[in-house]
Amino acid sequence: MSQLLSSPSNIWLTGASSGIGEALVHELAGAGHKLIVTGRRQEPLDELLQTFPNQIAAAAADTTSKNDLQGVKSQLDHFGDLDMVILNAGTCEYLEVADYNSNVIANNVTTNVIGTARCLDVALPALRATRAKGKPATLVIVSSSAWWFPFGRAEGYGASKAALTYFAQSLRADLAAEGIRVVVVSPGFVKTPLTDRNDFPMPFIISAGDAARRIRTGLEKGRNEIAFPKRFTWSLKLLAALPQGVIDRMAASMARKTDH
Repeated sequence: MSQLLSSPSNIWLTGASSGIGEALVHELAGAGHKLIVTGRRQEPLDELLQTFPNQIAAAAADTTSKNDLQGVKSQLDHFGDLDMVILNAGTCEYLEVADYNSNVIANNVTTNVIGTARCLDVALPALRATRAKGKPATLVIVSSSAWWFPFGRAEGYGASKAALTYFAQSLRADLAAEGIRVVVVSPGFVKTPLTDRNDFPMPFIISAGDAARRIRTGLEKGRNEIAFPKRFTWSLKLLAALPQGVIDRMAASMARKTDH
């Protein structure tokens, strides 16, 4: 059994104001951990602070802004040495190919990849300081299972999550010598304000609370890859193992048809 989260831990969590992030606050604070919570909007962070007044420190920031993150840096030791960082902030914008606009691609990449990378400017020094004291340090990056199959309209979102997973797994290799564990979380469909905007069927969708429980359980079990729900993620992996020509035909048949 892993020692992760086996005792009260100090955690920095981004994307904490809604969805999976908000559910993780309740899941982790409810289990006795202390969190520095980051989101763009101050009001939902204040609500979390009122719910867990002794376990939450609010540090509002746009994770794509280097200046905002420098403001967060001084708060990462609010509860003491930082044991874990969960980089969860993200977005999802779909591309309507008939009205192709590269801004959709840029918006996904900027928030999901660049924002995560910039968080490490302040997170890595804090995790290294923890390791220098002989304590465990863990970096958790929340990606997605969506990029395992080339879904129509998901060019920007899927590409950003593919890049994010590669980034995380490469970091795992580079940080192994320092003893900093890197965990990748790949959820399927989770009911959040982002997925509430989707106008298509979402198979095996789960609640944000269920997702948070699965993430906590996966961390406690010491998993470096946490993917859920299994019925969905295994289905995608099986599809991804098919010959590329078959994948292309399936993806094209599933794509939304346009009049152009």
